[in-house]
Amino acid sequence: MATSPTKLPTHLQEKISEIVTQLPSMEHGSVIQQILETLVRMIGREADRLDWKILNNTLQDMELGFQGFYPHRHTRKIAIFGSARTPASHPDYQLAKAFAQRAAHQGFMIMTGAGPGIMEAGNEGAGVEHSFGLNIQLPFEQGSNPIMENDPKLLTFKYFFTRKLFFLRECDALAVFPGGFGTQDEAFESLTLVQTGKAEPMPIVLIDHPGGNYWQGWETYVRDHLMANQLISPDDPSLYVITDNIDDAWREITNYYRVFHSSRYVDNRLVLRLNSCLRSGALKELNHLFGDIVATGQIEMTDALPEEQGDAAASLPRLTFEFNHRDFGRLQQLIRTINTLGEVCEATEHPEHK
Repeated sequence: MATSPTKLPTHLQEKISEIVTQLPSMEHGSVIQQILETLVRMIGREADRLDWKILNNTLQDMELGFQGFYPHRHTRKIAIFGSARTPASHPDYQLAKAFAQRAAHQGFMIMTGAGPGIMEAGNEGAGVEHSFGLNIQLPFEQGSNPIMENDPKLLTFKYFFTRKLFFLRECDALAVFPGGFGTQDEAFESLTLVQTGKAEPMPIVLIDHPGGNYWQGWETYVRDHLMANQLISPDDPSLYVITDNIDDAWREITNYYRVFHSSRYVDNRLVLRLNSCLRSGALKELNHLFGDIVATGQIEMTDALPEEQGDAAASLPRLTFEFNHRDFGRLQQLIRTINTLGEVCEATEHPEHK
């Protein structure tokens, strides 16, 4: 006996009709329309129940992340990665705790996986008010550390890929401490996404305790096997900084946003927004040093482009040029150089704001 199709609830029918009617006047109506058109196309094609469950769970993960982070979108965040097995007595734990404490004192927020070990050290150092926990549902019990438990900024994701998406989308810097397969996975994926331009340029600091050789041994592998065999660019090590000194790690992150604010693409042009104007002669110096990564033309100092009007950062000065979309290690070098060429202004005193 055939079953009758489920009737769409009246409130849902009314809501859908209301959204469709309001689309032309919505701020992001054109994008929302594309999403609805994609769903309509998918509904018209054959798909397994598992396909729909994956889509549903993914959308719920995305909703969770968007809503959780939105109230804190103007505060820069540092993601801390590291081993879940590191005990509180280990120097790596104490270093991660001290690093997070300094970050919170400066006004940054800390993001961790909300688990034990280095993750707990990060949340403990920052305190719950300045912490996010991005947990993951696993077949076995996966509770959060006691610092993040029951806090509204503890976000529990169904999928690793959506969890990683929000780590990289929301963070403005990465601090990676020694860890196992998971830490290595997070470090290499973060480097890959920045190396290929799929993540925003950001400082990536690999931190060891004084006298430790975890990251030095890791870099030996990178240089002797990846670089020596021309599997990465000679400039790719510029994507990260290795240190066993917490002051150096902190200086790398705060200096990164001393003059540089953020980036975006407008058509073929890369736009580097700045917290302050550059000193006299800086533009000529940048074109001399980094002309090799400019596809055509040169690096220019401009106001907001027409496409950027209405942008929250429209009032900031910016550098624009046609980037070759290849040398992201060199782009990292460019940003570090820009941060030495700015005029001192009040905005540079608050790298935690964006």
